[in-house]
Amino acid sequence: MEFIKEFTNFLMQRKKFWLLPIIVILLLFGILLIVTQNSVVAPFIYTLF
Repeated sequence: MEFIKEFTNFLMQRKKFWLLPIIVILLLFGILLIVTQNSVVAPFIYTLF
């Protein structure tokens, strides 16, 4: 949780709001890969990439 607080403080102080969409998209892709890793849908997800 401390990392998230420091990261938000960094974004607010440095005005680097363009980093936020990049981080969110990377997190969503990571979550998608972790969730579909052991499922039946995994081969179909990997063909998208």
